Amino acid sequence: QFATSARSTKMALLSLAPSCLGLATPLRAAPPLASSRAAAVSMDYSKEELATALNPVVGYFDPLGLATADFWSQGNEATWGWLRHAEIKHGRVAMFAFVGYIAQYNGLHFGFPLSLPESPSYAAGLTPPEQWDALPLLAKAQIFTFIGFLEFWSELGMETHYMKGGRPGDYPDFPKAGVIPVTPVKVFNLYDPFGFAGKRSEEQKAKGLLAEINNGRAAMIGIMAFLAEQKIPGSVPWGPHLKPYAGEVMAPFMS
Repeated sequence: QFATSARSTKMALLSLAPSCLGLATPLRAAPPLASSRAAAVSMDYSKEELATALNPVVGYFDPLGLATADFWSQGNEATWGWLRHAEIKHGRVAMFAFVGYIAQYNGLHFGFPLSLPESPSYAAGLTPPEQWDALPLLAKAQIFTFIGFLEFWSELGMETHYMKGGRPGDYPDFPKAGVIPVTPVKVFNLYDPFGFAGKRSEEQKAKGLLAEINNGRAAMIGIMAFLAEQKIPGSVPWGPHLKPYAGEVMAPFMS
C-alpha cells in the first residue's frame, strides 16, 4: 500500500511539472487526442478533453465562461474556433518574443546593418524595450506593415475559416510564383515550410499540438514577466534581475 501511494504521488508530481512549466507535453495520455486524425488536428474533441490533456492536474477551468460564449452572434462553435486560433497565434508570437528578448538582451544581433547608413542601427548596451524606442518611426512602420500583411493573408487566404470549421492555428499557402506582384518566386508556407508536419504520425501531431499550446502559454507569461521586471524591479518572484526600463511599455496604447 505504501509503495502504491508513493508511486501515485510521484506520478502526480511528474505530471504537474511539465504542465506548469510548459516545456513538455503532459505525461498522462489523452487517447481521444492521440488516436484519431480528427481529434489530433481538428475541433472534433470536447473542450474538457483538450483542457485535461493540456494540464491533467488543473483540468477544465473556465471561470469566465469564454468557452461557452457566443461572440458577435456567430454561435459557440465559431467563438470556440476564434478563441483556439487566437491562443495558438498569440502563443507563437510570444515564443518568438521570449527567445528574441533573451537573444537581444545578451547582445546577439545580425552581423550586418538592417538600415541605411544615415539611419540609426543597433546600439550596444540597450535592453529590448530601449532598442525598440531607438528605432526610427519608418522602421516601426515597416514592421507593423509586414505584420498587417500576414494578418490580412491569414484571414483571407484560407479555404475554410477557423470560425467556420477550419483548423485553428493553420496558415494558408501563399499564391504560386507570379500570381501577384509580391510573389515573384514561390514563398514557403509559414505553417509547414518544409513539409515535416505532413510526414508525422497522428499521435506525433497530437503531442505536438499540446506542446505548442503549453509552450505558448508559458512564453506569454514569460515575456510579460520580463517587461514587468524591467519596469518594476522585484515584481517577479524568483525572477531574473534585469536592467530597469525608464520608458513606458504601454506607450503605443496611451493617448
